[in-house]
Amino acid sequence: MAAEPCPEGRVTVALITRDRPAALRRTLDELAALPERPPVIVVDNGADSVPPHHPARPRVIRPGRNTGALGRNLAARHATTPYVAFCDDDSWWMPGALRHAADLLDAHPRLGLLAGRTLVGPEAAEDPMNKILAASPLPTEADLPGRPVLGFLACACVVRREAFLAAGGFHPVLFFGGEETVLAYDLAAAGWGVVYEPSLTARHLPERAGREGRDPLMRRNEVLTLWLRRPLPLAARAVARLAAAAVTGDESARRALVGVLARLPAALARRRRLPDRVERAARLLDTGTGPREEEHRPA
Repeated sequence: MAAEPCPEGRVTVALITRDRPAALRRTLDELAALPERPPVIVVDNGADSVPPHHPARPRVIRPGRNTGALGRNLAARHATTPYVAFCDDDSWWMPGALRHAADLLDAHPRLGLLAGRTLVGPEAAEDPMNKILAASPLPTEADLPGRPVLGFLACACVVRREAFLAAGGFHPVLFFGGEETVLAYDLAAAGWGVVYEPSLTARHLPERAGREGRDPLMRRNEVLTLWLRRPLPLAARAVARLAAAAVTGDESARRALVGVLARLPAALARRRRLPDRVERAARLLDTGTGPREEEHRPA
């Protein structure tokens, strides 16, 4: 017997895809099987990948170009529920997770983003990010659940739509790859809570193909994140380290450096220093007291 749609209508699942129809079908199958039966919005950044007449009944948005992570912003703008759960075309939420996330967001009005626990691969192994987030040295806050963090996995988080849109969503300078930290900074700067809550579980079944070129993107965006929000000496030192690695023949560093220099004018034009309280939290993560700030990104 087919599950009925969740009567509360509190959470929309938003996912981005690009030319991976098999992975997308698997994810839609998993979402259709959830007891919550959430509404689903798919932003198709590539060719027509969405299977017609799928039981998940996704609303499909085709921007006509590759919008990268910004496709999540587009999906959130089209959602009509108070909360939006993100996943990618190779990840999905476990039964009960979305209802629990909505309950937590209902109960904690200052909560802007919930980062869930991610289980990876057919064997459902713990993603290394789970341990990193659980070990965050940021102090707990009485009006928030979970562990305060300044990082998360975009494919396993639930946001308060109002907070996400007011913060500007994922940043256009970064486009894709390690885009989470700036959003966490911006939510915290606006007073919203960002927490890791391991009682929310997502599955991630990444495909090996297409992931080989991610390292330069991640390194590029780590440095651009500093230029966008952190003190200038910190950002300048990061560029110097990248340049030094490139000189030694590190091809990934060279490509990352080229990307940083190409996007640096745009980053400087959109630069906005963090409030002191958020900068102090970011520095606490920098010091080694807990996970380094740059570890707060997908591995």
